[in-house]
Amino acid sequence: MNRRDFVGLSGLATGALLLPSFPGFGGTLVDPAQLLEQVDPAVKKRLADAALNAAKSAGATYADVRIGRYLNQSIFTREKQVQNIANTESYGAGVRVIANGTWGFSATNVVTEEGLAKAAKLAVEIAKANAKVQKQPVQLAPQRGYGEVSWKTPIQQNAFEVPVKEKAELLLAANAKALENGASFVNSSLFQINEQKYFASTDGSYIDQDIHRIWPTFSATAIDRASGKFRTRDALSSPMGMGYEYMVPKAVDKIAGPSGTGLIGYKNSYDILEDATLAAQQAKAKLTAKSVTAGKYDLVLDPNHLGLTIHESIGHATELDRVLGYEANYAGTSFATLEWKAKNLPYGSKVVNIVADKTQVGSLGAVGYDDEGVKTGQWDIIKEGKLVDYQKIRDQAAIVGQDHSDGCCYAQSWQDVQFQRMANISLKPGTQKMSVDDMIKGVDKGVYIAGRGSFSIDQQRYNFQFGGTVFYAIEKGKIAGMLEDVAYQANTQEFWNSCAATCDQSDYRLFGSFFDGKGQPSQVSAVSHGSATTRFNAVNVINTARKIG
Repeated sequence: MNRRDFVGLSGLATGALLLPSFPGFGGTLVDPAQLLEQVDPAVKKRLADAALNAAKSAGATYADVRIGRYLNQSIFTREKQVQNIANTESYGAGVRVIANGTWGFSATNVVTEEGLAKAAKLAVEIAKANAKVQKQPVQLAPQRGYGEVSWKTPIQQNAFEVPVKEKAELLLAANAKALENGASFVNSSLFQINEQKYFASTDGSYIDQDIHRIWPTFSATAIDRASGKFRTRDALSSPMGMGYEYMVPKAVDKIAGPSGTGLIGYKNSYDILEDATLAAQQAKAKLTAKSVTAGKYDLVLDPNHLGLTIHESIGHATELDRVLGYEANYAGTSFATLEWKAKNLPYGSKVVNIVADKTQVGSLGAVGYDDEGVKTGQWDIIKEGKLVDYQKIRDQAAIVGQDHSDGCCYAQSWQDVQFQRMANISLKPGTQKMSVDDMIKGVDKGVYIAGRGSFSIDQQRYNFQFGGTVFYAIEKGKIAGMLEDVAYQANTQEFWNSCAATCDQSDYRLFGSFFDGKGQPSQVSAVSHGSATTRFNAVNVINTARKIG
C-alpha cells in the first residue's frame, strides 16, 4: 500500500493523524514501510559495548543496557468509516548501573556510541548520588552470561506485513455484521506491537529479541429508541502473543460455550465476524433480559472472564514488591505477606493450582529472557490451595532466601527503568474430562458469566467485586435465560476456597491485557492468564441496578 492510498484510506491528512489514547503507545509517526525495518545486531552490540565500557570506567560494579525499537500500528473504525490509523516508532536506549551499592539509571534517544557512553556515565553519577541515602547495598542474585543469543515470538505471519487496507476492511466487515444483526452503533480496533529489544550486561549476555503481540477488539451497542435504554457487548477476543495468523479463524480453535447461549470460545485464532454477529444479537437481547435477584449462587466462570479475577486477586497479590510494601500504586500492596504465608493458611481449595509462566506459547508475557537478561521459565505460585512462592527479580531474591530471579523484570520502553512485573499467571485445568455442559449439570442455582466487566478491589488485594459482559441464569442444571445487572462480591481467600471444579485442558484458553498498569511513574505491561471454565460455589451475587434510598 503506497502512502497516497494510506492517507486516503484513513480519511485524514497526514499531519492530522492522532496517536491512540492508550498508555505505552507513544512514539513518532512513521510510514508503514518503516515498520518492517530491522537494526543489525552487530550494530547494537557495538553500541551496547560503548555503554558497558563507559559505565565500568566511571566506577560501576554492574551495568546493563537495553536498546529498544518499539513499533505500534493501530487501526480504529466506527460503523462504515475508518476513523484513524497510526504507525509509530520509538527508538532509544536505557542504561542501568550499580555504583557504590546503589542503582542508577539514564536513557537517551541519541543512539550512537557517544550517546550511549554519555548516558552510561550519567547513570553512574546518579547512582553515586543516590548512594548517599542508600541504607543497604543492592544484592543481586547471581546470573551467568549467555553470550550472543536471540529469541523471537514464534509467529506464522508478521502482522505488519499485511496491507493496512486488508486489515481495515476486516474491521469494517465486522462492523457490518454487527449492524446487520441489531447493533445501533459499533466500533472496532486492531492493535499490533513489535518490540525489538537488545539486552547486554557486564555478566556477559548479548540478547537480541523480536517480540510480537496483536489485539483485535470491538464494542457493539444496541438501543431501545422508545425508552432510550442501551446495552453493549464487547468482543470476546483476547490479546495474544501471536502474529496475524490469530486473525485467520480455524474451526479447530473454536470451543462451544454452554448450550443455550450461542457463545464460542477462541483459542489460537479468532473469528471477529462470528463474534461481532453474536455480540449484536446479545446486546439486543440484554435490553429485555431479566434483572438478577441478589443472593448466593454457584458461579460458572468462562476463561475470558476469570482471567481478570486471577489477575487482580492472585497476579498482583503475589508480586513480591507489593508483598514487601515497596509498591503500593494501582490498588495497593498485598494481604499475602511473608508472615501470612508462614502461617500456611489456605489461599484456595485443593482444586486451585496456580503457575507463573513466561514461556507459554501464544501468551502476551512470553519472552526468552527478561529485561535483566534472566532466562524465563515456569514456577508454582499456589499448589493445592497453598501459597508456595511469589514473583521476584534479581534484587529481591535474597530477601526471601532464594538464589535466583524468576525472570519477570520488564520496562515498557527504552526510556523507562525495568522493575518487577507480573508473569503470565494461570489456573491449571482439571485432570478429569469435563465439558462446560457437564459442569453446569451439577448446578442447581447459579449464574454463568463470560467476558470482562467493571471491577473494584481493596488496597490489600483482598475484598473485591467483579462484573462481566454477558450473564445467564442456571436452573436445575440447565441454562435458563439471560440475566442483567450481575456482579459478585467476595474476599480473595473466601472466593478461591469456594473453587469446586475446573474443566479439562480441552477448554483451556487465555485471557489477556495489553495495559496492565503499575508503578510511579506508571508503566504498562502485557500479560496473559489461562484457565478452563471453573465453578465456584455459594458466592454472593448483588444486583448492580438496585437503587439506594
